[in-house]
Amino acid sequence: MARKPRREPGALEREVLAAIAAAGRPLTPAETLAELGEPLAYTTVMTTLARLHDKGALTRAPAGRSYVYAPATDPDTLDAALTARQMSRLLGAGSHRAETLARFVADLRPEDEQLLADLLAPHRSDTDADADTDADADTDTDADTDTDTDGDVGTTAGGADGRPRR
Repeated sequence: MARKPRREPGALEREVLAAIAAAGRPLTPAETLAELGEPLAYTTVMTTLARLHDKGALTRAPAGRSYVYAPATDPDTLDAALTARQMSRLLGAGSHRAETLARFVADLRPEDEQLLADLLAPHRSDTDADADTDADADTDTDADTDTDTDGDVGTTAGGADGRPRR
């Protein structure tokens, strides 16, 4: 007898989230299993629900001897958060982060590349501002331009005793 092909990572979580969202109300693990309509073990569904709760994707409230689970946010936001989490996990699992990111960017469609550039722009300007502040701090010294009592302009720099030096 041929084995059923394995699901892709995260596929069951997405199916569970979709089933709960489609129900339009909080579901128990047994109700979730019934909504899925697949031959899954009850414990598999319970474990998946618990993991989704731990990830912040579902809320959980006591209901008798069980819990009921509901989406923590709207399905689109939830899907984006889970996808981003999975991408971060996969990126962190490899030892070649730069190469992985370079290949990811190279494979982007032009509209996705532009979207990524737009999303990175605010972070780049923050980084640029920090770099400018750091550069200013590096070039700043204790020297100031000063006018002394006879009207001559000179440079003063604080000495070890705190008094200006000429």
